[in-house]
Amino acid sequence: MKIDHVNKRDLLAVHQIELAGFTPAEAGSQTAFAQRIQTIPDTFLVARMNNQIVGFIVGIVADTATLDDAYYEHVNPNPPTGNYLLVLSIAVAPAWQHKGVGSSLLAAFAKLAQDYQCQGIALDSLAKNVPFYERNGFATAGISPSSHAGETWYNMVRKTGNKEEI
Repeated sequence: MKIDHVNKRDLLAVHQIELAGFTPAEAGSQTAFAQRIQTIPDTFLVARMNNQIVGFIVGIVADTATLDDAYYEHVNPNPPTGNYLLVLSIAVAPAWQHKGVGSSLLAAFAKLAQDYQCQGIALDSLAKNVPFYERNGFATAGISPSSHAGETWYNMVRKTGNKEEI
Protein backbone atom coordinates (compact mmCIF):
# COMPACT_ATOMS: atom_id res chain seq x y z
CA MET A 1 0.00 0.00 0.00
CA LYS A 2 1.19 3.48 -0.87
CA ILE A 3 -0.04 6.59 0.93
CA ASP A 4 0.40 9.89 -0.85
CA HIS A 5 -1.22 13.27 -1.36
CA VAL A 6 -4.49 13.56 -3.23
CA ASN A 7 -4.68 15.01 -6.71
CA LYS A 8 -7.56 16.38 -8.79
CA ARG A 9 -7.99 13.10 -10.68
CA ASP A 10 -8.84 11.37 -7.38
CA LEU A 11 -12.09 13.29 -6.78
CA LEU A 12 -14.60 10.71 -8.02
CA ALA A 13 -12.91 7.74 -6.33
CA VAL A 14 -12.58 9.60 -3.03
CA HIS A 15 -16.19 10.75 -3.12
CA GLN A 16 -17.43 7.22 -3.89
CA ILE A 17 -15.57 5.91 -0.83
CA GLU A 18 -17.06 8.74 1.27
CA LEU A 19 -20.58 7.84 0.12
CA ALA A 20 -19.99 4.15 0.90
CA GLY A 21 -18.80 4.95 4.42
CA PHE A 22 -21.32 7.49 5.60
CA THR A 23 -25.06 8.08 5.52
CA PRO A 24 -26.25 10.67 2.98
CA ALA A 25 -26.65 13.22 5.79
CA GLU A 26 -23.13 12.56 7.13
CA ALA A 27 -21.26 12.35 3.81
CA GLY A 28 -19.48 15.33 2.36
CA SER A 29 -20.69 16.61 -0.98
CA GLN A 30 -18.66 16.24 -4.15
CA THR A 31 -18.39 20.04 -4.21
CA ALA A 32 -16.94 20.05 -0.68
CA PHE A 33 -14.38 17.40 -1.67
CA ALA A 34 -13.40 19.29 -4.81
CA GLN A 35 -12.81 22.37 -2.66
CA ARG A 36 -10.74 20.34 -0.15
CA ILE A 37 -8.60 18.90 -2.95
CA GLN A 38 -8.05 22.42 -4.32
CA THR A 39 -7.48 24.16 -0.98
CA ILE A 40 -5.85 21.66 1.40
CA PRO A 41 -4.08 18.96 -0.67
CA ASP A 42 -1.20 19.16 1.81
CA THR A 43 -3.39 17.54 4.49
CA PHE A 44 -5.40 15.23 2.22
CA LEU A 45 -3.93 11.74 1.89
CA VAL A 46 -5.06 8.74 -0.13
CA ALA A 47 -4.14 5.07 0.26
CA ARG A 48 -3.52 3.24 -3.02
CA MET A 49 -3.23 -0.44 -3.82
CA ASN A 50 -2.16 -1.17 -7.39
CA ASN A 51 -2.97 2.46 -8.30
CA GLN A 52 -6.54 2.08 -6.99
CA ILE A 53 -7.65 4.37 -4.16
CA VAL A 54 -8.76 2.21 -1.23
CA GLY A 55 -9.08 4.90 1.46
CA PHE A 56 -8.41 8.49 2.37
CA ILE A 57 -8.06 10.95 5.23
CA VAL A 58 -8.46 14.72 5.02
CA GLY A 59 -8.19 17.45 7.61
CA ILE A 60 -7.12 20.96 8.48
CA VAL A 61 -4.54 22.59 10.69
CA ALA A 62 -6.23 24.49 13.54
CA ASP A 63 -5.56 25.94 16.95
CA THR A 64 -8.36 24.08 18.72
CA ALA A 65 -9.15 20.37 19.15
CA THR A 66 -12.82 21.04 18.39
CA LEU A 67 -14.33 20.70 14.94
CA ASP A 68 -16.59 23.49 13.78
CA ASP A 69 -19.46 22.19 11.62
CA ALA A 70 -18.71 24.94 9.09
CA TYR A 71 -15.45 23.12 8.18
CA TYR A 72 -17.51 20.34 6.58
CA GLU A 73 -18.68 22.74 3.87
CA HIS A 74 -15.82 25.22 3.47
CA VAL A 75 -12.13 25.22 4.34
CA ASN A 76 -9.36 27.77 4.06
CA PRO A 77 -5.72 27.03 3.24
CA ASN A 78 -3.74 25.59 6.13
CA PRO A 79 -1.54 27.88 8.20
CA PRO A 80 2.14 26.81 8.42
CA THR A 81 1.71 25.51 11.99
CA GLY A 82 -1.08 24.89 14.46
CA ASN A 83 -1.98 23.10 17.65
CA TYR A 84 -4.09 20.33 16.09
CA LEU A 85 -4.64 18.55 12.83
CA LEU A 86 -8.43 18.08 12.67
CA VAL A 87 -9.78 15.12 10.71
CA LEU A 88 -12.73 16.15 8.55
CA SER A 89 -13.18 12.68 7.09
CA ILE A 90 -11.53 9.29 7.01
CA ALA A 91 -13.01 6.43 5.02
CA VAL A 92 -11.94 3.09 3.60
CA ALA A 93 -13.53 1.30 0.65
CA PRO A 94 -15.75 -1.53 1.94
CA ALA A 95 -13.62 -4.26 0.31
CA TRP A 96 -10.54 -2.94 2.12
CA GLN A 97 -11.94 -2.49 5.62
CA HIS A 98 -10.41 -4.46 8.51
CA LYS A 99 -7.11 -4.77 6.61
CA GLY A 100 -5.15 -1.99 8.32
CA VAL A 101 -5.84 0.76 5.79
CA GLY A 102 -7.54 3.09 8.28
CA SER A 103 -4.80 2.60 10.88
CA SER A 104 -2.13 3.25 8.24
CA LEU A 105 -3.89 6.46 7.20
CA LEU A 106 -4.04 7.61 10.83
CA ALA A 107 -0.32 6.87 11.26
CA ALA A 108 0.51 8.90 8.15
CA PHE A 109 -1.69 11.71 9.45
CA ALA A 110 0.20 11.66 12.75
CA LYS A 111 3.39 12.24 10.77
CA LEU A 112 1.73 15.20 9.03
CA ALA A 113 0.72 16.56 12.45
CA GLN A 114 4.36 16.43 13.51
CA ASP A 115 5.41 18.19 10.29
CA TYR A 116 2.96 20.99 11.14
CA GLN A 117 4.30 21.06 14.71
CA CYS A 118 0.87 20.14 16.09
CA GLN A 119 0.45 18.79 19.59
CA GLY A 120 -2.15 16.31 18.40
CA ILE A 121 -4.82 15.07 16.04
CA ALA A 122 -8.50 15.53 16.83
CA LEU A 123 -11.65 14.18 15.24
CA ASP A 124 -15.32 13.60 15.90
CA SER A 125 -16.53 10.01 15.96
CA LEU A 126 -19.81 8.19 16.21
CA ALA A 127 -20.03 5.89 19.25
CA LYS A 128 -19.71 2.76 17.08
CA ASN A 129 -16.25 3.86 15.87
CA VAL A 130 -14.79 4.97 19.22
CA PRO A 131 -13.09 1.58 19.88
CA PHE A 132 -11.26 1.77 16.53
CA TYR A 133 -9.86 5.19 17.37
CA GLU A 134 -8.93 4.10 20.89
CA ARG A 135 -6.92 1.20 19.38
CA ASN A 136 -5.11 3.86 17.33
CA GLY A 137 -4.04 5.96 20.32
CA PHE A 138 -7.00 8.34 20.61
CA ALA A 139 -8.75 9.19 23.87
CA THR A 140 -12.30 10.43 24.23
CA ALA A 141 -12.37 14.11 25.22
CA GLY A 142 -16.14 14.30 25.73
CA ILE A 143 -19.19 14.84 23.59
CA SER A 144 -18.52 17.14 20.66
CA PRO A 145 -20.54 20.33 20.22
CA SER A 146 -21.03 19.27 16.59
CA SER A 147 -24.57 18.73 15.38
CA HIS A 148 -23.43 17.47 11.97
CA ALA A 149 -26.12 15.26 10.39
CA GLY A 150 -28.14 15.43 13.62
CA GLU A 151 -25.83 12.82 15.23
CA THR A 152 -24.14 12.62 18.63
CA TRP A 153 -20.40 12.85 18.06
CA TYR A 154 -17.53 12.14 20.45
CA ASN A 155 -14.44 14.35 20.35
CA MET A 156 -11.35 12.13 20.13
CA VAL A 157 -7.77 13.37 20.58
CA ARG A 158 -4.39 11.74 19.97
CA LYS A 159 -1.31 13.57 21.20
CA THR A 160 1.79 13.74 19.00
CA GLY A 161 4.19 14.96 21.67
CA ASN A 162 5.27 17.92 19.51
CA LYS A 163 4.20 20.73 21.83
CA GLU A 164 3.67 21.18 25.51
CA GLU A 165 0.08 21.16 26.75
CA ILE A 166 -1.62 24.40 25.92
